[in-house]
Amino acid sequence: MALTSAITRALYRAGPTSYSPLPSTRVWGTLGSRRHLTQSAPVQSETIDQSSRLEALREKLRSGPNLGEFALNGTQTMSSDALSAEEALELANAQTPDGKKRLPPWLKTRYPTSANYNRIKSNLRELKLHTVCEEARCPNIGECWGGGEHQTATATIMLMGDECTRACRFCSVKTSRKPKPLNPMEPESTAEAIARWGLDYVVLTSVDRDDLIDGGSAHFAETVQLIKQKAPQILVECLTGDFQGNLEDVARVARSGLDVYAHNVETVEELTPFVRDRRAKYRQTLRVLQHAKEAKPSLITKTSIMLGCGETDEEVLQTLKDLRAVGVDCVTLGQYMRPTKGHMKVSAYVTPQKFDHWAKVGEELGFKYTASGPLVRSSYKAGELFITNILRSRQQPAETQNVSA
Repeated sequence: MALTSAITRALYRAGPTSYSPLPSTRVWGTLGSRRHLTQSAPVQSETIDQSSRLEALREKLRSGPNLGEFALNGTQTMSSDALSAEEALELANAQTPDGKKRLPPWLKTRYPTSANYNRIKSNLRELKLHTVCEEARCPNIGECWGGGEHQTATATIMLMGDECTRACRFCSVKTSRKPKPLNPMEPESTAEAIARWGLDYVVLTSVDRDDLIDGGSAHFAETVQLIKQKAPQILVECLTGDFQGNLEDVARVARSGLDVYAHNVETVEELTPFVRDRRAKYRQTLRVLQHAKEAKPSLITKTSIMLGCGETDEEVLQTLKDLRAVGVDCVTLGQYMRPTKGHMKVSAYVTPQKFDHWAKVGEELGFKYTASGPLVRSSYKAGELFITNILRSRQQPAETQNVSA
């Protein structure tokens, strides 16, 4: 065993052209794996060719737009030499010397280190509040909490604890059949924290609480009302569950004083039973979004779709049409990212130009806003800024009428 390890280390230092293990080889394995330590010339040639292809792909990425440039010019058509789906997949499957897979560069973000990020994190700990930003391991947490380009920090507060009664295959939030009782002081603490931060826009979401008679809708409504009392200028979005299809609970939240009602469809109808918890139904989600609009017609309704779960273009298009048919105003599309090895695998890394395509389709179908990009999430701040402009423009005519009267 010691001899095998020594030979392996020596060959590893010599570089990939002298030694390239077969895919099934474990270099730390038994003596029986020694037969893989000397490869024939054709295998070496194949390794060299593969390395050359990967290097060519990396050069293409280096010469193209970076993620920041893409975010600033996301509506423009990508250059003709953008990565094809096959090239993106090949690069995604490339491995580092230690055997770890690489992600396409458009899915990489910087580690959050800003002072504003640290301040918000400290306040959350002090007030014992949870955020979906942390629980769902959102890649945009540094940009949203840190303020990013627009210097406006946004955090999505998660109400009713951090234990969910459901177990969707894509979600990293903890699951429990009997979560802890609701904290009766949470609505007050949440409203106080939000008022302290001085935000213009806030997103409230929650775990699913099927253990509660009303699904937590009254808790949601109370939180919204307290926020509006303490800081009436703040625009409030609620990203809710489906309340098991109870439309009275949906209406309670819709009429609580919020400005945006969001409920995520997550994926296409064909994949819903395999991606979401069995209690979540595609048609039920459509009914929730439709009833929220019926309960308060002035509400902006919003939903989100993950791509890369195995869906087809035809299924995505049909989903967008179904959402428009029930009056949904805004939709976001982003890349599904596997939070841990215990969760559903990524079926495909969707290219930036494909996300551009869906943004155009959303516009053609009549959505007020379509945010579509690899790192876009349901609470992505670019969408919030756009929705803020819509809501503020609605408020101005009303204020003018009041002054005239």
